[in-house]
Amino acid sequence: MTRQTLVPGRATLEQLETLYSDDANAELDTGCRAAVDAAANEVTRSAAGVDPVYGVNTGFGKLASLKIEPNDTAALQRNLILSHCCGVGDPTPRRIVRLMMSLKLLSFGRGASGVRWELVTLLQDMLAKGVTPVVPAQGSVGASGDLAPLAHMTAVIIGEGEAEVEGEILPGGVALARAGLTPIELGPKEGLAFINGTQFSTAYALAGLFEGWRSARNALVISALSTDAIMGSTAPLKPEIHELRGHRGQIDAANAMRGILENSEIRESHREDDSRVQDPYCIRCQPQVTGAAMDVLRQAANTLLIEANAATDNPLVLAEAGQIVSGGNFHAEPVGFAADMIALALSEIGAIAQRRVALMVDPTLSFDLPPFLTPEPGLNSGLMIAEVTTAALMSENKHLANPTVTDSTPTSANQEDHVSMAAHGARRLGPMIENLNTILGVELLCAARGVEFRAPLRTSPLLQKAIARLRKDVPTLQEDRYLAPDLKAAKELVATGAILDVLDATLPELV
Repeated sequence: MTRQTLVPGRATLEQLETLYSDDANAELDTGCRAAVDAAANEVTRSAAGVDPVYGVNTGFGKLASLKIEPNDTAALQRNLILSHCCGVGDPTPRRIVRLMMSLKLLSFGRGASGVRWELVTLLQDMLAKGVTPVVPAQGSVGASGDLAPLAHMTAVIIGEGEAEVEGEILPGGVALARAGLTPIELGPKEGLAFINGTQFSTAYALAGLFEGWRSARNALVISALSTDAIMGSTAPLKPEIHELRGHRGQIDAANAMRGILENSEIRESHREDDSRVQDPYCIRCQPQVTGAAMDVLRQAANTLLIEANAATDNPLVLAEAGQIVSGGNFHAEPVGFAADMIALALSEIGAIAQRRVALMVDPTLSFDLPPFLTPEPGLNSGLMIAEVTTAALMSENKHLANPTVTDSTPTSANQEDHVSMAAHGARRLGPMIENLNTILGVELLCAARGVEFRAPLRTSPLLQKAIARLRKDVPTLQEDRYLAPDLKAAKELVATGAILDVLDATLPELV
């Protein structure tokens, strides 16, 4: 298992994607320890004083006016964690929990949280030894931090809650012992430092970003195959067109598609007949739509990278000034906006892909392809209902793409009277990506079958590799058969990046 050494404030998207995709372990660069220790010392000094300091010697939220005696501060932090373990629903996927833990390390490493270094060490050891807290996915409104999910994560650190170790769900204390680790009693402010923050929402949003970018790259390849299937023109891919507009995503998409279609016999067979008809927008405007979605994903990536490197708990310790100051960095509005942006991009990539599927199965539009891409229409229905499935998923994604940040509701006796809803805004990206990858998988099936009907003309060498990879898992559809496994297999080829892996093609990068 690989390891990523993170410099707080300077972690990269590549590192974060490695943590998510490769199940890598995270550890902080020890150069940040002095700042972490300085903040912890400031909390210790404040806890010994008589002045009320929120989160150190007071209650929380609406109860912040209540002073806590020094000998009760440990119980205060423990009670905080246990009382906030109110998550419900399915467990958060292991990879996302591990990413959330890594993001919490980054936040602590900024030296503004006031936690002791031994808590940093325990988090790192849990990652290294595969102790993954069980975190219910529902219950956060994205301010005052992802309280319930982060509380479930923190419960394991104090020997409570549940955690997964070697595939087995165990009580938190037992899970730590299995890995040779020991729970830690929380000191002043430390419980609050753990649960105030946006790491749950940000981890889910980053997962949606990384998976969504893979889907966008797949869309470029598969849409190029669809272009050949309907004998579409590549004239709209000319670089001059896209340079005149200037959007990076559009330029990148056109360049990628042009390279993927290079040396296609199908394309060359009708190059002189390009003036016959303008292709429908789902073919002609692919760079303008998918490219625009890629630009939106890049904007979201910039926001999420800043957030991943941020200190987002409350109050924050300004050790050099000798102050502990209450603020609102726990409010996940930036993450909520980023999640909404990603959702819009996913919906639009799927919407235009679905129109390409509809184009290919309709004999009145698809330039002499047989109805529903079956050689014996009537007796066989071919890919008729596969197209209907894509329409259903496209519609579902359109509904899921509605914004979440506009749906604030007051909580905590109106103390927290505006919240971001970033948590479920980010969580909904997973189902959207599942839907999108199925739409693209069906497009792959249709486009490959359409190209096969163009024989003896062949598509480009790169796209021939894509078809060959598909045919390892899904044989050519000659007559009707039980189709659900075909759709599932094609979707998995998209979701895992297997089609991208066989291509020696230059595809756009996220950064």
